Amino acid sequence: MSDTTLTIDNILAPELTLCRVQASSKKRVLEFIAEHIHEHDSSLSDTQIFNNLVSRERLGSTGIGQGIAIPHCRLEGLDHVIGVLVTLEESIEFDAIDNQPVDLVFALIVPKEATSEHLELLSQLAEKFNERTFCDRLRQAEDPATLYERMITENT
Repeated sequence: MSDTTLTIDNILAPELTLCRVQASSKKRVLEFIAEHIHEHDSSLSDTQIFNNLVSRERLGSTGIGQGIAIPHCRLEGLDHVIGVLVTLEESIEFDAIDNQPVDLVFALIVPKEATSEHLELLSQLAEKFNERTFCDRLRQAEDPATLYERMITENT
């Protein structure tokens, strides 16, 4: 592996880590994520991010089971990968593969050209989220700082 390998800790910023967000639907969560990315970097269009996330969901739900979703999309004009971690106040329907509602969401927005990095990150995330105790610790975080710390420091 080279030093340029993307890891979760270099794509997730503390200000894009959010705890106990109120969201009534999958659409609302995706809107919230897109708006939050736009607030973090106003050069990125929240509408474009939202539309790309929705288009990706139409291909098949990114709900991977056990209350977890990893919505992701490519974005024209983006030059780095953006991660957003959100825990939800209440679980929502996400058409997940196990039909369970989702309360843990990690969104991944990648440059249009990114391919192998994108897949590598998705597999890193899936591996981490496959660990039930890790997910429980994320869900128990009471504030964004704790959630961020647990996401980037705990190894599965």
